[in-house]
Amino acid sequence: MKIEHRIGISTTSDAIWEVLSDLDHWGDWCPLYPRAAGTIRIGETLDIDEKVPGLKVRSIRPVVLDWAPYDHIHWRSSMMRGWVKAVRYFEIEELAPGSCIFSNGEVFSGLLTRYAVPRHIRFKIREGFTAMGEALKAEAEKRWQAGGSVPTSRP
Repeated sequence: MKIEHRIGISTTSDAIWEVLSDLDHWGDWCPLYPRAAGTIRIGETLDIDEKVPGLKVRSIRPVVLDWAPYDHIHWRSSMMRGWVKAVRYFEIEELAPGSCIFSNGEVFSGLLTRYAVPRHIRFKIREGFTAMGEALKAEAEKRWQAGGSVPTSRP
């Protein structure tokens, strides 16, 4: 089962990455993750509070599966004693300079998925992904328009 939200953002992938990769400041702009900490590095465990609309805040400890600067972050987590696995992804696609698509979603698998993520919860999760996408769009566009500290060239 896959839940996803995609949104167009009028800025560069650099500006989006600047916001997305700064976990310590997610709480400043992201309604879905009011607290996040850790290092974006393959195999690292992150420490995150997740606030899905209409549900209680829950602490999650996902493990970074993959990441590439200016492009994506993927992490994995599990529920129900490992009977349900989830891969969460954040992906930036630059269509042209100053025009990107940001995708954020989650792919669930396992024998108990339909019990762990029933239909009414799926709608709430999608609402959270939408809120995150819209908040990231607002923050990245605001920083870019203000001439923030967006790198002019990549290492």
